[in-house]
Amino acid sequence: MGAASITKTLVVWLLLSVGLARVALGSTVHLRRANDRNGRCIYSFAVPSPNEASCPELGQATSAIRELQRESKVQRSELESAKARLSLLENLVTQLPVALGAGGSPASTAELQRELDRLKMERAQQESQISRLEAAYSTLGQEKSFLEEEKRRLEQDKAELGRRLESSTQEIARLRASQRHQVSEAPSQDSQQGSQEGCGELVWVGEPVTFHRAETIAGKYGVWMKDPEPVPPYTRETTWRIYAIGTDIRQVFEYDNADQFMKGYPSKVHVLPQSMESTGAIIYRGSLYFQQRKSRTVAKYNLKTETITVQKDIPSAGYHGQFPYSWGGYTDIDLAVDEMGLWVTYSTDKAKGAIVLSKLDPETLEVEQTWETNIRKQAVANSFMICGTLYTISSYSAPDATVNFAYHTATSTSESLSIHFENRYGYSSMVDYNPTERKLFAWDNFNMVTYDIRLSTI
Repeated sequence: MGAASITKTLVVWLLLSVGLARVALGSTVHLRRANDRNGRCIYSFAVPSPNEASCPELGQATSAIRELQRESKVQRSELESAKARLSLLENLVTQLPVALGAGGSPASTAELQRELDRLKMERAQQESQISRLEAAYSTLGQEKSFLEEEKRRLEQDKAELGRRLESSTQEIARLRASQRHQVSEAPSQDSQQGSQEGCGELVWVGEPVTFHRAETIAGKYGVWMKDPEPVPPYTRETTWRIYAIGTDIRQVFEYDNADQFMKGYPSKVHVLPQSMESTGAIIYRGSLYFQQRKSRTVAKYNLKTETITVQKDIPSAGYHGQFPYSWGGYTDIDLAVDEMGLWVTYSTDKAKGAIVLSKLDPETLEVEQTWETNIRKQAVANSFMICGTLYTISSYSAPDATVNFAYHTATSTSESLSIHFENRYGYSSMVDYNPTERKLFAWDNFNMVTYDIRLSTI
């Protein structure tokens, strides 16, 4: 018999035998095949009773046996037929290797081998396709996870932008409201007596109004300001900002107006020829006055020509962490402007940490007059000048801080105060007074804010 014929016969007999076995022995038949003591192949079957849930008691055994005998006679012929077919199936399986080898014809063997090779190739192709599908499914799963994460992030960004937009709208409304109350015109540069009109003592500080928030870690500390006596091409709307974190602070961001400033779009970026230190810088009459890094030298930088025009040491002033304010930040030398001109606050070894206050000539930076106070510099968070009086702030972080001391240069006397001052964002690193706008400018933990003030009439 040829190999192809044997294969076909094997398949037919296998199907017939399984079908007959299921019909004859029930759908739950169990077949067992083993050699007996003589080496013969023996097939045994186990069939559950279709009618009995459990075996009957001893008294019912006889009738049960007789019933099983009647059923076994009906199934015996079918069982014998199934056994015969299974024996033939076993013989065919035994003869198959012989047919595939030397026993079969070469043509049949080659045909069977080709069929076997084709089936192997199809199987390999299917396995490769399954692998590709599994890889594609895994990639799609990863992309789905990524897109879901991106969707969550975009939703968070959308919510954050909504909150910022709402906050900006509120701040713009506050800005417009505050602008309606500011002084209509700046005082003349040529009339210092005129600039002192309306002077008085500080009696009230309003709530902070936020204009802008820094977006990077470099903006935790900084300085922002307007020139109280601008010179062309600058105006009272021109605004400047400096980030004060780092060892090489040189960039000064310039904004043409408040709208540019709030949007964060500078019209120009100045790069200082020398690094500055601390948050004590000030802009006055078209120049930036700042302390050079790791020195007691104050420099005057002309914003129009972009050059340093004057440099001068503050005599005996401590620097780089010798006598800072309580919050730190190398704030040993703090420049200020008020109705009377340019000032510098610092301390010396001779003063033993008490605040020393000097009036400076804005053109030459020469010291015109000096006062030594009884206020310890490291015991206060910051200070500012109004109408020739130095005011200090009790804390840089407490929401219910106060303006706690005043030193009057006109009488060389100091007094204790308790004027409410709110650190809304918990870390005020710069507070300065703008005599034209009659406001305090402050930098509070990434946020640039202003405070309205009220002065008593003399």
